[in-house]
Formats: sequence, structure tokens, C-alpha cells
Amino acid sequence: MPGGRLTQQERQRIAAGLADGLAYAEIARRLERPTSTISREVTRNGGPGGYRPQLAHKATAQRARRGTTAHSHADRPSGGTAEDRIIELAVRSGMPRMMARVHVDLLLSEDGRRTAAELVRRLKVSPASVSVAVNSLVQYGYVRRERDPRRRRDIYVVDDEAWYHSMAISAQQTLESAQAAMAAAETLGPDSPVGQRLLRAGTFLERVIEDLKESADRWRTLLM
Repeated sequence: MPGGRLTQQERQRIAAGLADGLAYAEIARRLERPTSTISREVTRNGGPGGYRPQLAHKATAQRARRGTTAHSHADRPSGGTAEDRIIELAVRSGMPRMMARVHVDLLLSEDGRRTAAELVRRLKVSPASVSVAVNSLVQYGYVRRERDPRRRRDIYVVDDEAWYHSMAISAQQTLESAQAAMAAAETLGPDSPVGQRLLRAGTFLERVIEDLKESADRWRTLLM
């Protein structure tokens, strides 16, 4: 399977596939690329109805030049680029900054793949910092780990399925909290003020998470 950045010829074939109404997965199969590479390429460059291969190729080159410049600065980003804004939103939602930087760097990579050494070099941080960040990302389902048998190293991958898996992991954790609250309500007495409060909270969370899981399963095909 080819790796690296998409060529202009591949982008022209993507445009032709979209014009023929092909799904991302079929275009990816024909190009021998991951489906996530195709969906990310199209999403970042106008969407299915506005994808133009020449403009996409030029925009990717410009992003690569900006990325090289941005990563040559200090550890904490100070500019107002799209990458910086995504990182700040992730940090505001509770994600540690280093974890957010690693995640965003993977998200914005051409094929969604980086080695630990590449992350260290691009982000100008220590191997230990990257190790902690990627281990957390793997634990929460945002990233998966692949093994390169030829060079005996790990490759960290983010693809479209990662959104489903991270949501499923988060939903399971919340469901366990809801079940713990309802169990505590039984122990304390469901008729007591505290028991009633815990029972209402647990029931609410359980119903919401069940709806969320059903919705994620129903729409999972959009990621394929």
C-alpha cells in the first residue's frame, strides 16, 4: 500500500471518483489508500461537491510550508492558525495540552500516521512527553498503535474509525458512572433525598448514553 502524500494524479482520480458518485471507501480501494486519507483530503478541500484536484494540491503544499514554519517556534503555539485554534478548543474541553498537540498533529498529517520520532521532531518536545501523550490517546480511543515489523517501531494512526471508538469508550465510562450512582441510590435507600437525587442522575445519564450509542452505531457507516 503506498504511503506519503497524495500525488496530483491521485487527486485527479479522487475528483473523477467523486464525479462518478463513488464512496470514499471505493476510491480508497482503487488508490490503495486508507479510507481516512480520502475522506480527510476531500473534507479539507471543499467537500464532495467542491473538490478541485489542482486547488487541493496547491493548498496542501501551502499547509505543509506553514506547518514547517509553525513547528520551528516555541513549544506552546502563540499564533492564530487553524491548528492553534483546534488545540485551544481541545484544551478547553479538558484535554491536556501536550495530548492535544499530538492529536492535532496526527489529525492534520497527510495520511494520519506518525512515528514517535516524527512527533518529537515536529513538536520539538522530549520523547517522554510524546510517550505519555500517545499512551493517553490510545487509551481513550483517539489513536491506534500499529507495529512496523521491518524497523521494529510503533506507528501512531488516527483514522475516521477513531471517532467512533473514542465515543464508545467515553460512553462506556459514563454508563459505568450512571450505574454506580443507581447502585449507591439503592444502598442509601431510593426513598431518601440523597437516594432520589442519585437515582434521577443515574437514570438520566443511562438513557442519554443509550441514545448516544444507538446514534453512533446508526451513523457509523458515514466514517467508512
